[in-house]
Amino acid sequence: MEERKKPFPIPDINSAPFWKAAQEHKLKLPKCQKCGHIAFPPRPDCPRCFGTMEWTEMSGRGTVFSYSIMHDTFIKGFDPPFLTAQVELEEQAGLRLYCNIWDCEIKDVYNGMPVEVTFEDVNDEVGLPQFRPRSS
Repeated sequence: MEERKKPFPIPDINSAPFWKAAQEHKLKLPKCQKCGHIAFPPRPDCPRCFGTMEWTEMSGRGTVFSYSIMHDTFIKGFDPPFLTAQVELEEQAGLRLYCNIWDCEIKDVYNGMPVEVTFEDVNDEVGLPQFRPRSS
């Protein structure tokens, strides 16, 4: 097997449940038990009402909010050109994740493009959420 050249995520106390869920091919984010606000990046209390956050599975559906095509090697392991995107999840306006868009050509990505989550199995311990064009 070829050695992975791209960086690995380094979970911390707040993000560990996110990475554990991704390993299981689930997209989970912290949702406030009091007001229902979903917060990302993860945090222990709600940024709106200071309620307790509970890890909740998301639908994995969203739209491309914005993207950039990188033409230089700013990040080790990524060969240009490559695309990074912000995907807004359908669960909440403004709830966005940074990701890669898979299974389509860079030239075919556009703002507002419907996408769905998929997972890259890096190894037995690391799964990475990625997004691809929505099939329906």
